[in-house]
Amino acid sequence: MLLLYCSADGCISVRICFLHELWRCLTIGKKTNNIQINEEIRDKELRVISSDGQQLGIMSSKQALEIAEQKNLDLVKIAPQSNPPVCKIMDYGKYRFEQAKREKEARKNQHIVDIKEVRLSLNIDTHDFNTKLNNALKFIRHGDKVKVSIRFRGREMGHPEIGLDTMKRFADACGDAVVVEKAPKLEGRNMLMFLAPKSNK
Repeated sequence: MLLLYCSADGCISVRICFLHELWRCLTIGKKTNNIQINEEIRDKELRVISSDGQQLGIMSSKQALEIAEQKNLDLVKIAPQSNPPVCKIMDYGKYRFEQAKREKEARKNQHIVDIKEVRLSLNIDTHDFNTKLNNALKFIRHGDKVKVSIRFRGREMGHPEIGLDTMKRFADACGDAVVVEKAPKLEGRNMLMFLAPKSNK
């Protein structure tokens, strides 16, 4: 890209602005963290590291910025709490791009733990019990937690021990694949128990 500049004496000079430089500038302009770069760094003394990791020693921010500009790179403060602060010469736009790429990859590989619910009843028959059990084990194998609930209706409120027995039987049937994260507890008309996948650690 060609940029024309007209000085006060009427002379016109031509400068070349490469597209990758323009992209780098735009990327820097969009930074959303508190990292200081280039002219934002106003410390009197800095400990400077080159782009290849070599120690360049302690110098003024002006000297460090001049070195960065000579290499067509940025001066980035990476350890502001140090005395003196540590700065590194790097391509900040490329650094932010690679960092965003790593964060996106990490989010993609991250498993979000959901809480699935399995509802039992006091008089649940064997077939329904086994169906609910298989569903719970499927959720556990997927890495999710399971909330097991029993809704007490009418006179059933007078027999919480039956609910406790059903909950214990269900947890035992899940076997070694689960741990009881929260023991059965009556909350209003609902008895709740939470199961979680057993850690392999």
